[in-house]
Amino acid sequence: MQEKVVEIKLCKHCNLSFDITDKDLEFYEKVSPVFWWQKYNIPSPALCPDCRQQRRLSFRNERKLYKRKCDLTWKNIISIYSPDKSYKVYDNEAWWGDKWNAMDYGKEFDFSKNFFEQFNELMVKVPVASIISSYCENSAYCNFTASSKNCYYVFACNLSENCLYWRNIRRCNNCMDCLQIIDSENCYWLTIWAWNYNTHLSYHVFWCRDSMYLWYCDGCNNCFCSTNLKNKEYYIFNKPHSKEEYNNFIKNLSSSDILKYKNDYEKLISKSVHRSKSMLNNDWFCSDDFIRNSSNVLNSFNISDSNNLKYCTELESTNDCIDCDIWVWEWNTYCYESTAIPRNNNKNIFIVISVDSSNIMYSSYCYWCSNLFGCIWLRDKSYCILNKQYTKEQYEELVPKIIEHIIASWEWWEFFPGSISPFGYNETIANEFFPISPPLAPPYQGGELEKVPPLIRGRLGGGFNWSTYEAPFPKVDKIISANKLPDDIFQIPDDILNWAIECEVTKKPFKIISQELEFYRKYNLPIPKRHPDIRHLDRMTLRNPRRLYDRKCDKCWKDMKTTYNPDRLEIVYCEECYNKTMY
Repeated sequence: MQEKVVEIKLCKHCNLSFDITDKDLEFYEKVSPVFWWQKYNIPSPALCPDCRQQRRLSFRNERKLYKRKCDLTWKNIISIYSPDKSYKVYDNEAWWGDKWNAMDYGKEFDFSKNFFEQFNELMVKVPVASIISSYCENSAYCNFTASSKNCYYVFACNLSENCLYWRNIRRCNNCMDCLQIIDSENCYWLTIWAWNYNTHLSYHVFWCRDSMYLWYCDGCNNCFCSTNLKNKEYYIFNKPHSKEEYNNFIKNLSSSDILKYKNDYEKLISKSVHRSKSMLNNDWFCSDDFIRNSSNVLNSFNISDSNNLKYCTELESTNDCIDCDIWVWEWNTYCYESTAIPRNNNKNIFIVISVDSSNIMYSSYCYWCSNLFGCIWLRDKSYCILNKQYTKEQYEELVPKIIEHIIASWEWWEFFPGSISPFGYNETIANEFFPISPPLAPPYQGGELEKVPPLIRGRLGGGFNWSTYEAPFPKVDKIISANKLPDDIFQIPDDILNWAIECEVTKKPFKIISQELEFYRKYNLPIPKRHPDIRHLDRMTLRNPRRLYDRKCDKCWKDMKTTYNPDRLEIVYCEECYNKTMY
């Protein structure tokens, strides 16, 4: 059933209009908190979907890692909190230990102060875990990682081994420099999606193996520099070859040649048919991009095995949620305006990370909890407010009073303001999806804010912080410019492990580790000339923006929704025309 627009609102940050539908109101009704004498209905949001997501993502530092001391054991640790921050940071082992208790920092609610002020005071006092990691082995330089082994510089990872320089992976082994891949092995520089083996430098490939430079291909083996193929073998530049011809071509391919073919690959893509949206095995009424095995998913991106979602991103096995992001596990239902709730959560509202929890509001980093309000870093607790324990009866009596205290202010039913995020905006993934360059970054003085373009000014309405901390680079034998590196991997000496490479883009030095060098040599791949952070941004730019545009199919000319802006020059087909072309 189509949704019916019941209200058009203007975002109080960016001043753009957005719709509120009848289905939105039904959802808000279902998740509104109920106490024995009062129901507190969730009003429609004051911010547009993009500004809401930007605010949530400003609380998620995935990739910025620092060296500092544990504030409990004083040993050297890796942390997502830079040393200049005032938080108490504990090594993960110490944080999960029994030498401290987050309840010791509990405080009574002060009705003379606003809620976010009190929550921020609590957040600064309660010790924080250095990184978000569980059940991992030999994976110190990773964050938001679980059940993984021998991984390095990997983020948002689950059930993987021997992987390097990744973001958003599940069930992968021996892969490097990839983005959003599942169930793959021995792969390099893949961007979206799944079930690939020994496939490199490719975008949006399924069930492919022993291939390189593929773009939108399914079920292909032994293919090179080809696009829009399905169930093909021994293709080079989209033309069939014999097995002998193909094997001779690959046998004579050096790592230097691989670099040279990149321009040919990009030219081939520019001339190829582009798919309006990427969706697989969906039932009905799904929109947006990269949706798999789902139904009734609207205005959402990178969703799999889920139902009844709206304004969501990067979710798996999740149902009946609005405004939620980045859950890499499953079994989440009826959650609203939350980020990073990995598993088994129900009716959680305005949350930054919770696991196996239910009926919690305005809380962060809570595990195996229920019935919390304004709590942080709790484990196995119920009926707590600002980390202070109450009985069930006391909790149900006090929370309505707190709600009524804040309901008259702008705080009620708004996510945490960016100003109390423990991270600088430029440390978070908000800056990847809603980038702000340093000259436009807060803080502003005098009338400087008025000089900022209105749309950007609206995006800054949350008062985000900005980090100026620069971590010192470790001592190395020498620093070599990237353009002086041989393209042939077999001309790279072992001694490079003691050097630093100067990034060809930022001039920032970076190192090669032994596991990485071994991978390049095994698969005949050239040494990268860009810093890992720049390589990550390069992969991110391969993806279209998370936005749908009205555009006509370039074959049948019917109206369609697509992530390709009408001003772009690519050849874009609707789903029906694309399938006829490819299959």
